[in-house]
Amino acid sequence: MKNDPTLKRALGVIVIGLVAGCATTSSVPTAGPAASAKLLPTKGNQTAGAVTFTQQGDKVVVKASVTGLKPNGEHGFHVHEKGDCSSGDGMSAGGHFNPAGTQHGNPASSAHHVGDMPNLKADANGVATLTWEEMHFTVTDGPASVVGRSVVVHLNPDDYTSQPAGNSGPRIACGVIAKN
Repeated sequence: MKNDPTLKRALGVIVIGLVAGCATTSSVPTAGPAASAKLLPTKGNQTAGAVTFTQQGDKVVVKASVTGLKPNGEHGFHVHEKGDCSSGDGMSAGGHFNPAGTQHGNPASSAHHVGDMPNLKADANGVATLTWEEMHFTVTDGPASVVGRSVVVHLNPDDYTSQPAGNSGPRIACGVIAKN
């Protein structure tokens, strides 16, 4: 059996198949670095939740789950420039994250702040969930990284046109984004 050419050929085919199988890549990007923020209510508010940011190739998948919102309401939702939620009103988070100095706008359009994200849409119980894919910021190190910044929920919807921040009103929840 040591010198059986049929057995050697069969083993060779199996080895080549295994090597080829290991060399194939999936078109689905694998999850990379991740970060998260625990949303806490600002003074006098009840809004709370969690937001995760997961790098997948050249995009970041943002997942948010937020409670304590106005039932059936819409609320502005942004990444802000500073990772500071220490003030009672959330103003310590600074303005929208905008490293390129662009105009505020709809995150579905080409012209907008890096930190502009879709409005949260609450259900009848005041709960909102969101899954959003963003290609303008990252979880990895660099000038477009959201790590060390904050995520803010606003009382009103973002109108996506008013400058500089969409007229979304007071900040009702804030959370610092930290690497997982």
